[in-house]
Amino acid sequence: MTRTLVTGVTGQDGYLLAEQLLAEGCEVFGLARRAGADVPAGTRVLVGDLLDERSLRAAVDAAAPDELYHLAAPTYVPDSYEDPDRTRREIVDATGVLLEAAPARTFVASSSEIFGEAESSPQDEESPKRPRNPYGEAKLAALEAVAAARRRGAHAVAGILYNPESTRRPERFVPRRVSVGVARIKLGLAEELTLGDLEAVRDWSAATDLMRGAVMALRHDEPGDYVLSSGVGRTVRQLVDVAFAHAGIDPSGRVRIDPQFTRGVEAVPLVGDPSKARRVLGWEPQVSFEELIGEMVDFDLARLA
Repeated sequence: MTRTLVTGVTGQDGYLLAEQLLAEGCEVFGLARRAGADVPAGTRVLVGDLLDERSLRAAVDAAAPDELYHLAAPTYVPDSYEDPDRTRREIVDATGVLLEAAPARTFVASSSEIFGEAESSPQDEESPKRPRNPYGEAKLAALEAVAAARRRGAHAVAGILYNPESTRRPERFVPRRVSVGVARIKLGLAEELTLGDLEAVRDWSAATDLMRGAVMALRHDEPGDYVLSSGVGRTVRQLVDVAFAHAGIDPSGRVRIDPQFTRGVEAVPLVGDPSKARRVLGWEPQVSFEELIGEMVDFDLARLA
């Protein structure tokens, strides 16, 4: 039985990955901040904190994992401006501790935010990296730590993840804001949906697909870095249209623009090129964009009803 340790097991990606590993028959340990955390049934919770090096080392010692998946990190980019130093310690320092402590193969989740002011689109593993916020800067430093660990002989892998989404995504993220808003309109609980820039482009993927790619990347014979994404950029307007269509609602007059929800729009959109993952790992997304958004709308309709 493969022993695995998943940090961030209470977050969207960690929870879904733990479910996948449990379904495979793996023994799954999950790092969480408290003992009573909501985790998939069968997960053995280990208490720890990214800012507490001792707790991270103790979790690795207790799990003695064959595979370590490091997914824990702050996830909401705007928050990184409020305390850049904490963001760096939670992302960079914690990654360094786990890379050093892990006795086994280690996967580290990176982010499309490392490309920031991208020169071209789509981006692959070799594209210039120019982060434009503290979160992206920290994720880039963690990615460099993974490369350094590989040079020392470690089986260290990084996945550069583009916008993983699911019904477990918090509502402050645009796809869930849209699915919740459309569900409320369908049920007569609201008249309109409030959003920011409808022309902003994102590369949204099903989180389950990206976590499957993470496992494939870590289990490949040669460690390396992989862009994991749909490879397709879509506007917020397209997201809105798909969600309203799934609910059978005409979006005309239903969407209000509020500048407070607008992030700076990239001159070059952040869209991933997953060619390496397809070529080397044989990885392919299995959930279409329409299926993903439809599942989220159905989930929120059932929840709110």
